[in-house]
Amino acid sequence: MAGTDDTVAEDDALFVLTAVLLTPAQFPSVLGDDYVASCEALGLEPYAEGYGLVLGQDSAGARWTVVVEDVSLVAVAIASWDCGMEYDLSPDDRSVVCALPGWPLTLAVSAPGVPEPHDPLPDPDEPGEAPAPLTPPDTEVWGPAQRRLGADEIALQWSRWRGQIDAGTETGEATPDGGDSGDTDAPEAVASGEHRGVREALAAARAYVDSPPPPGRIRSAFAPGGARTLRVDGPGWSLVARTDDIAFVLLDEEPGEIIPVHRGPELPGLLESLDALAVRPS
Repeated sequence: MAGTDDTVAEDDALFVLTAVLLTPAQFPSVLGDDYVASCEALGLEPYAEGYGLVLGQDSAGARWTVVVEDVSLVAVAIASWDCGMEYDLSPDDRSVVCALPGWPLTLAVSAPGVPEPHDPLPDPDEPGEAPAPLTPPDTEVWGPAQRRLGADEIALQWSRWRGQIDAGTETGEATPDGGDSGDTDAPEAVASGEHRGVREALAAARAYVDSPPPPGRIRSAFAPGGARTLRVDGPGWSLVARTDDIAFVLLDEEPGEIIPVHRGPELPGLLESLDALAVRPS
């Protein structure tokens, strides 16, 4: 992929390592609670069509995040890679919006034959102050980004987390809402019951039904058996749920802990209403 105007030298190449979508339905949760906030974190306008983020290194090894408008091309590349197929992601220069120094995500790979990944030095010929390089969140500190990443992991590993709750019920260990729950790996599951933070998070989620939040705060994805997996976020809290099952809540005020919320009489209706408002991958 060719370099971008005024940021990466025109005769330089970007060695693509990975790519992610930045759309109302799919965006890196580390960036914000919703699509609009995620775009703001990168200095982008929150266009409904979204963007593709291409992460790579230049020939000097510097990290760059190239923002492109060709969302379909990036989506095809991601789908191909997920299937184990090779795909040469080379967006047309005309689709490039900008190139940002650094990476917003942690990558365990690097381009072969170039120096180790590092942040690029500011261009002395560029006017004004250079933007600070993008950096992934500190995994040693609990905060909004880590809370959202935790919710993402639960959504990806739903069967595992749900199975731990079921196992705890069978062994008679104490669980949320007066039930039982098994021990889990970090983040750790804790009892909810009358937990103030959980009550406030659920109340905020109910408020979304009457006053829809910015795009991306409620996302819906496929789940087995005709159900949907919901990801809902708000200031200080994240919720992940299956429309046919329970929910899990993560809070900024409860570092590293997962709070299961059993269905009861109100949760099914709330999840159905949230799903009706959710944006879905096309």
